[in-house]
Amino acid sequence: MDKLSIYNAARTVPAEALTPITAGRLKGMSDINPMYRIKRMTEIFGACGFGWWYEITRKEIIFDELTAQKACFVDVLLFVKDPDSGEVSHGIPGTGGSSFVATERSGKYLSDECFKMALTDAISVACKALGIAADVYYNKDRTKYTAVEDVGTPADKPPEGYKLQQPQVATMPALSVTDLICEECGNPITDFVSKAGKRISADWLANKNLETYGKRLCANCGSKRKNGG
Repeated sequence: MDKLSIYNAARTVPAEALTPITAGRLKGMSDINPMYRIKRMTEIFGACGFGWWYEITRKEIIFDELTAQKACFVDVLLFVKDPDSGEVSHGIPGTGGSSFVATERSGKYLSDECFKMALTDAISVACKALGIAADVYYNKDRTKYTAVEDVGTPADKPPEGYKLQQPQVATMPALSVTDLICEECGNPITDFVSKAGKRISADWLANKNLETYGKRLCANCGSKRKNGG
């Protein structure tokens, strides 16, 4: 099997499977329809449970004293069967999170779908390691194979006048562990779940705060800077 065969088969995303995020902290990014991932995995490996499957290894609700909010987290191991040889892969890890109890303008909000959303997030993280929707996460890589304006096969190109929204994380470089230390409080910069229930990576947060404030900051210190602290 060619080392990039699965990656290249899975990398492109049709415009109709992308939804631009127009508000909140993730404004300017794109959300990928979860069913598109399921369809693409099925096309490549076969039906879920036969050609690919996953195991839930952790379900946990965590209370954050700083924000007085609760979030749930789900860990999965994703397994795929090679379409040619039938060999089964090792487990591909994925972690997802979503708000369980969040503080909104109207008061406390309890989500009865938090574990479902966290599971969907975890599966998407594991699928990303295979290259599912890779061009959305790493749009610069597309220029190695296709013209800059291409987003997939000719049939997948967006309609006239449609501007494809690429997530900001695509331009944020990965950082080492030593770089993921807050330059103000000295604590590690970690992933966190936003009030909208979206998981923000530590790499993106550190680079975004460096771009905005001139320092790599954790979520707490970045929030203080934003509020004039």
